[in-house]
Amino acid sequence: MQRSDINPMITRLNFFRGVGLLSATAALSACGQAQSTSTEPAGPLVAIIHTNDTHGHDVAVEGTEDVQGNFSMAAVPALKAEWEKKGYEVLLVDAGDATQGTPLVDVDKGSTAITFMNACGYQMMTVGNHDFDWGRDSLETNRKNAQFPFLSANVLLAETGEPLFECNKIVELADGTKVGFFGLTTPSTLTTTNPKNVADLKFLKGDELYACVQAQVDELRAQGCELVVCLSHLGNEALGTGQTSKDVLQNVKGIDLCIDGHDHEEVQDEVEGIPLVETGCYLHNIGVIAIDEGLPATELVAAGTYDGIDASVQAIIDTEDERIESQLGVEVGETAFLLDGEREPGLRTQETNLGDFCTDAFRWTAANELGQEVDASVLNGGGMRVSIDEGPISLKIIKTVFPFSNQVAVLNVSGAQLLEALEAACQGVGEGIALGAFPQVSGITFQIDATVPYEEGPLYPNSTYASPANPGARVTISDVGGKGFAEDAVYSIATITYLCDGGDTYYAFKEAADIEQPVTFGFDYEAVTSYLITECDHVVPEEYAEAQGRITIIGE
Repeated sequence: MQRSDINPMITRLNFFRGVGLLSATAALSACGQAQSTSTEPAGPLVAIIHTNDTHGHDVAVEGTEDVQGNFSMAAVPALKAEWEKKGYEVLLVDAGDATQGTPLVDVDKGSTAITFMNACGYQMMTVGNHDFDWGRDSLETNRKNAQFPFLSANVLLAETGEPLFECNKIVELADGTKVGFFGLTTPSTLTTTNPKNVADLKFLKGDELYACVQAQVDELRAQGCELVVCLSHLGNEALGTGQTSKDVLQNVKGIDLCIDGHDHEEVQDEVEGIPLVETGCYLHNIGVIAIDEGLPATELVAAGTYDGIDASVQAIIDTEDERIESQLGVEVGETAFLLDGEREPGLRTQETNLGDFCTDAFRWTAANELGQEVDASVLNGGGMRVSIDEGPISLKIIKTVFPFSNQVAVLNVSGAQLLEALEAACQGVGEGIALGAFPQVSGITFQIDATVPYEEGPLYPNSTYASPANPGARVTISDVGGKGFAEDAVYSIATITYLCDGGDTYYAFKEAADIEQPVTFGFDYEAVTSYLITECDHVVPEEYAEAQGRITIIGE
């Protein structure tokens, strides 16, 4: 922040004004370090250490020139201890999506992640969309086992309107200063976890969300909180308005800081004079907000720049990692090249060789299970989470690519339903949105014209996504299963149960599944493993070295 940014900050932060921490001459340097020439007494030294979207990446990975490394979760309490030694009162918080993402935490449906967080001394966590992935029973078990509250103010039971979780938490510092936190969960949870997991819930957005947040701020102020922090799992990559952290900060008065998550972005920003921070994801960074003499200085501590470790927490992580490695470390194949599972550019924005390989695996598996040809395969890019590096491939790696344990499904869809599904799934193309719905395909060739705006129809039921008003306006299908394409034809599609249930933007698949129940068998990671071992003889074929031209994007 430059000096010109300071006056709005002084006006906004009631906390700093309330405890006499600000002076008219205080300033922040361009690099975010707090400076002050104030002669007034300094207030409490406070540091908020924050993480988000760790997704089970709790084991340290050393970075390379091409790959960003990540911390061990055991670095978090070590960093906390160092700030405490400097004289700061440290608050440790997480902005969601901690309990799903790699076999380390997936095997036990997130409970291992909670064990790690308990050991680290976390004080609260916002509920992320993927914290619902193991179903409500497992989510409730994880909540009960956590030695800290799960927060979310905008997730309500649809029948009663009551919050599903605690809405907020107040922490009282040693000098009596109160710091209030409230949690928010992305409304896109309706379709970014399996819709069945949240069918009885309402996720507030738009004006209802703003009213909810304003009520939280007012309540915390009324209880004497001098600093109010939004601990948000909203992000800022949503299509439409009324559901992002920036929307909240622009429409609600009295928030002092926003710690965000969900879209995996590294953010040190300011909206309406309010600091907005996010660490990215996967423990690539640990966030620190240091409040010294009244001014917040934000920092993202990058993996590789700090080597502290809490030995007792590391021992817990090592024990669990060794257990998972013994179960899943067996090598099942190898590849002579990278299979691209990046987010953007990658699986959520374009065809990739990993998408080609995996959709071919689904189509091959389905054909073998059914004993007949399957026309095509469609997978959402967001359902594949990491790249497969050159070298050996273990079952653990494949399960990290496919962490959700969805069943393979074969669904019969009309050409019109397939066209609608692809049109809806590609609505982020040309909009700068890396949408998890983006389709990776086998047996289908199609074109997206990004120069044509996506024309929104009505919102899909229980969704934040709009249906296409004119399917075919942007997407043109050339061929399905070598049969050409016709809207009145019926095609067999190998996919996952999540899409058959209307996940992401695939409500057209749900409509097809409601008419004719899909055939299901096995799990996503099993299909890819079987294809690699049996059809590919343990070696990824050279034909997958590059994407194969199944999807063409014009004008982007």
